[in-house]
Amino acid sequence: MNLDVNHENSTNPALLADLHRILGTHQILSDPLDLLVYECDAYTLEKKVPSVVVLPNSTLEVAEIVRCCKKHQVAFIPRGAGTNLSGAILPIENAVIISLSRMNKVLQVDIENRRALVEAGCVNIWITHAVRSAGLLYAPDPSSQTACTIGGNVATNSGGPHTLKYGVTTNHVLGFEIVLPEGEVIWLGATMEGGEDTGGLDLRGAAIGCEGMFGIVTRVLVNLIPAPQSWRTLLGVFSSVDDASQAVSDIIASGIVPAALEMMDQLITQAVEAAYKFGFPLNAGALLIVELDGLEADLENQAVEVERLCLANHANEVRRARTDKQRADLWKCRKRAFGAIGRLSPNFLTQDGVVPRSKLPEIMRFIQQTSAKYGLRIPNVFHAGDGNIHPLILYNETHAEEVDRAVKAGNEILDRCLELGGSVSGEHGIGVEKAGFMEKQFSKADIEAMKSLRRIFDPEQRCNPRKMFPNGKRCMDFAPRRQISV
Repeated sequence: MNLDVNHENSTNPALLADLHRILGTHQILSDPLDLLVYECDAYTLEKKVPSVVVLPNSTLEVAEIVRCCKKHQVAFIPRGAGTNLSGAILPIENAVIISLSRMNKVLQVDIENRRALVEAGCVNIWITHAVRSAGLLYAPDPSSQTACTIGGNVATNSGGPHTLKYGVTTNHVLGFEIVLPEGEVIWLGATMEGGEDTGGLDLRGAAIGCEGMFGIVTRVLVNLIPAPQSWRTLLGVFSSVDDASQAVSDIIASGIVPAALEMMDQLITQAVEAAYKFGFPLNAGALLIVELDGLEADLENQAVEVERLCLANHANEVRRARTDKQRADLWKCRKRAFGAIGRLSPNFLTQDGVVPRSKLPEIMRFIQQTSAKYGLRIPNVFHAGDGNIHPLILYNETHAEEVDRAVKAGNEILDRCLELGGSVSGEHGIGVEKAGFMEKQFSKADIEAMKSLRRIFDPEQRCNPRKMFPNGKRCMDFAPRRQISV
């Protein structure tokens, strides 16, 4: 087998020697075949094989690695599970990838105060597993929660279906330990010992969502919430996305706040059904998943009202999950929808725009028009409750002209989101994919304020450089997938 990855390790020998002194051989990857795994995250359109990847086991080792990078004046890039969808962890030339995958423990649980201390590489769902017997859970639930890590969630302020009611990562992170680009270890926010913020600037909040450009988060103190007493999970079957979207608006307008309001269009429903055999109606134009949770006393009244509003908006039927298994199976289908895309296309580009809920029908019609314009299929699965859309633009990366059409289609969809009063990202972040949109969404003064804040933490801009902000070097840094001959 000849794997032509066009990669030549150009890492400074002195840097490598120092890294080996800090870590030892088994915590350093420099073989081209090993490094290929780290060439991109879940945004696969652009790639760069790193020169070296290190796998620390502790905050102390992370700090030593960062100081080593400072000594040799090289950039470093924090990496979790690699589930990010915007290229926020793509390597650049000679940078050191610092993977936190081995720092994955739930370190301490405080049931009385409903908090847990975890390492940055801890998988999201593991926290809930650790506290479920106490009737608690960790609320933010990205679709990748069985794989994504808490450090990555902090970096992008991740959301998920149930954050409609419970909020995103920043609402559930009390404090965290971060290694600054000079190698200094500090703590921002509340501590496990009970210490709270002392007032002043909310640096904890400022660093959440910074896409790893302030430093490397190593330990996180998360808030836990009581598991809901009960739930009602409903599936509305509609002939059109317009009708389902209007039902979403009416449900929110009624004063009901569902835990989750998710929508899937016909194409994604067909792919999911082929993959998981749930029993979805294949002729439905749109499916609406509505989950209500809370005290049992009032849930049935809310469920009846949701059913009424769906039927008033021409739902063909409204089904209920009658058992825990039916509910779990329904959420498995929703959260694994991206995985089902492999049945439709070898590649897909996921967008993450946001529009006001009232504009959902308009943006969905625009996506249909864009699909026809570029001759590309675009299934949709998204957080309808907060207007966070996820059109999946299907393409084949071996056809350069098709890749170009996919990029243009995605850009036009994001432009339209801005025109409708929305945003280019709801939860996936900016990374390298949407850096060019920053100047469209924000003023020059806004961007300069963001850059100034970044320089406070990282004056030399060596921590995850060339992300988020427009940069002329970007096109040279990353390239489409190389041809691999076997």
